[in-house]
Amino acid sequence: MPDDPRYAVGDLADLGGVSRRTVRYYVQEGLLPEPYGVGRGNHYGPEHLDRLVKVKSLQEGGRTLDEIRHALNHKPRTRLHADPPPPLERSMWRRITLAPGVELNVAGDVRLPSPGKLTELAAWCRVHFPASAREDDDA
Repeated sequence: MPDDPRYAVGDLADLGGVSRRTVRYYVQEGLLPEPYGVGRGNHYGPEHLDRLVKVKSLQEGGRTLDEIRHALNHKPRTRLHADPPPPLERSMWRRITLAPGVELNVAGDVRLPSPGKLTELAAWCRVHFPASAREDDDA
């Protein structure tokens, strides 16, 4: 740490692209840590510059100072930095109603049987899948 650069408030402000007043305000608001030393001997280090640049970047990105303070002072949750979910896969399906309440779903890349076979399947479904429980009672 003795070899780390030391910045006066004006130098830190210039490097961070803000005014001296802004640096002091950020310290007062807890967005930047207190400077090292006291009085005229106080100074800032590289960690102050890093934090200042981060605060400025977040503010330019539309974040409020309260949001920035919260983000800097609280550990981020793991989910915020988790890998993005894989892209959704799209697929085409055909839906064929065979009887009331009975459908056949066929993937788009599967060849359908002939219309005659589909008609036979629909007739079988109408016999074996009654439309309501009342029809079951009649059987």
